[in-house]
Amino acid sequence: MQQLPIKVVLCGSPHSGKSCLREGLKQAMMSMHRAGKAPYPYFITACPDGEGAWFAETVRNNPALAQQLKDEYKSKFTLEFAQQKAIQVKNACLPLNLIDLGGKIDDKNKLIASYATHALILFRDITQITPWREFCLELNLQIIACIHSDYDGVADRIDFESSMLIGSIHRLQRGEDISERPMVQELARLLVGLSDSSNLYK
Repeated sequence: MQQLPIKVVLCGSPHSGKSCLREGLKQAMMSMHRAGKAPYPYFITACPDGEGAWFAETVRNNPALAQQLKDEYKSKFTLEFAQQKAIQVKNACLPLNLIDLGGKIDDKNKLIASYATHALILFRDITQITPWREFCLELNLQIIACIHSDYDGVADRIDFESSMLIGSIHRLQRGEDISERPMVQELARLLVGLSDSSNLYK
């Protein structure tokens, strides 16, 4: 039996810390992968904001260079860009894939996310939840987590609502290692668990 690839969209409002969360999840899941406890996590940067996988490490080592390279890379969110990313998501065939989506609900992001299977919503305030839930429901994406980005918080909060992980993650700050945060660890376990679920086999 062949396992179907899991394709999880990391979506939500602008400036909520999605790129920081993505980097923390990458580090946490790579540690699990090196320990033989998880498949290799494949990350797709589907937002043209200049913050690819290289950005977080460059910020830690040379913030000025990171900003310079980002400014040079940053581009408008064109239909051609969206089509290229949609093909990349469609063709992703590894067991576990995470797609970092832009923070705007529009046809281009819908095109990219239409080839995903699940969604993780990150939001700054409660008014931003409903539009993104509707976005996911329209595309038939299973929402696995809905997380509040609490920049001024001092601790994470973890809870469950039915089969969905809910709660908050505190202080998503560029350049900080958040891979050991309780919410990041819980999300990493959840994502890895999806790739191991028997009901994902055909």
